[in-house]
Amino acid sequence: MKLERIAPILTVDDVDAAIVEHSSVLGMRVVMNMGWIAFLADDDGKQLGLMTTDATAPVNPDVSVFVDDVEAAHAAAVAAELQIVHPLSTEPWGVRRFFYRDASGRVVNVGTHV
Repeated sequence: MKLERIAPILTVDDVDAAIVEHSSVLGMRVVMNMGWIAFLADDDGKQLGLMTTDATAPVNPDVSVFVDDVEAAHAAAVAAELQIVHPLSTEPWGVRRFFYRDASGRVVNVGTHV
């Protein structure tokens, strides 16, 4: 399995206000904005996520990790007996993903573009 992208996700009250704040300080530009989640990026592809409330999951993730084989990652999480807090799902916006919670309570969104 190959890692394709890792981005922290901040839970915010207002995505548009957070975009203004973080882009003005960090010089990043919006590369995706769905209203409830947005990603900012720099010219080298480093990203920062900003989210109010996840559209389909019961919790917000702390980090997003995109891989080339999400099914293999899911199988590894299950084999490691990690808590799956959002099942492996294909989302309407073209992402297949699942969330797991680590021993410290952090929620990791693992996905791939479909």
